[in-house]
Amino acid sequence: MDALSMLLENVHLCETKYYCLQGSGNWSYSITRRDTLLFYVVVSGSFCINVNGSLRQAHAGDMIMIPNTYQHVSYATDYNSDNAKALDDKLLNCKEHAITLNDDDDIGESNSCLILIECQYDKEMIRPLLSVLPSILPEIQALPESRSEFIDVVIKLLALESEYERMGKTAVINHWASIMMIECLRTYIESLPDATDNWLQALKDPYLAKALAVMHDKPNYNWTIHKLAEVAGMSRSSFAQRFKDIVGVPPLTYLIDYRLRLAARYLRLQQNSISRISELVGYASDSTFSQAFKRVHGVSPKAYRQQYQKKTRVQ
Repeated sequence: MDALSMLLENVHLCETKYYCLQGSGNWSYSITRRDTLLFYVVVSGSFCINVNGSLRQAHAGDMIMIPNTYQHVSYATDYNSDNAKALDDKLLNCKEHAITLNDDDDIGESNSCLILIECQYDKEMIRPLLSVLPSILPEIQALPESRSEFIDVVIKLLALESEYERMGKTAVINHWASIMMIECLRTYIESLPDATDNWLQALKDPYLAKALAVMHDKPNYNWTIHKLAEVAGMSRSSFAQRFKDIVGVPPLTYLIDYRLRLAARYLRLQQNSISRISELVGYASDSTFSQAFKRVHGVSPKAYRQQYQKKTRVQ
C-alpha cells in the first residue's frame, strides 16, 4: 500500500452534512466553523471564496477543499462581499439540504449552483496533515473528462441519498467525503515542487515513502533506524539525514508521535484495554507506554480515557 493510503488509514471523517446552494443576483454569505472540513463542488456557474485572505474563483466542474479555518466568505463573482450575512443558522435549521441565496433586490433565476459538504474528523489523527495544508486546496487539476466524471458521480450520489432514506446512508456519505478529501490531497501533493519544506513532499520521495508506509502499517513493530533504512534502500546515515531534512524530525521521533496519536485514538474509541493498546502501538510494557503517553498528553492513559468519557457524557 502506498504512503498516502497508509497515512490516511486512521483518518476518519464523520457526521457529514451536505447542502445544495442556489445563488441568484449579488449574493454573499459567511460561514463560521471550527474543527470542520469543508468541500465545495461547483455544479454550475461560478463563485468567489475568501478564506483567511486567500482568494479563489471556482467554476463549474471544480472542487475545493477548506481544510482548517474559522470563517470564510463566499460570494457571487464580481460582487463586493463586505456585507456578507452569516449563513450558520440557516444551515443548522435546514432539513431539505436546499438553500436559496440572493440579495433583496434581485430574485431571479439561479446563476450558480454549489454543493457544500462539511465533515467532522478526529483532530489528533489529522493534526500533522492539517498543519501543512494551505487555507484552500486547489481545485482538482485532473484531465477535464476525468474531473467531469468525478464531479458527476458526486452530484448523482448526493442526489440519490437525499431522495431515498436507505440503510447505511450515513456511512455512504462519510465514505464519499473521505474520497473527496483523498482526491484533493493527492492532487495537492502531486503539485508540490521538489524544492519545498512541506513534509508531505516525503510521500513523493521514492525512498522515504517506503519507510513512512511501513511505520504506519506496522507501528507496533520494533523499528530501528537501520531497519527503516533497509526498507528505504539507503544507508543508515543517508536515510536519517534525508528524513530529517524533508519531514523535519528524525525518523524515530516521527514514529513515536504517530504511535502516541494512534494510542490516543484507541483510548477514545474505548474498545481495548490499556495493556492491549500498549501492545498495538509497540510498547514492551504498560509502564513504558504510560510514561511516554504522559510526556505528550500531560496525563496517564487511564486519566485521558476518563476525561474523554466525561466529556462525551456532557455532550
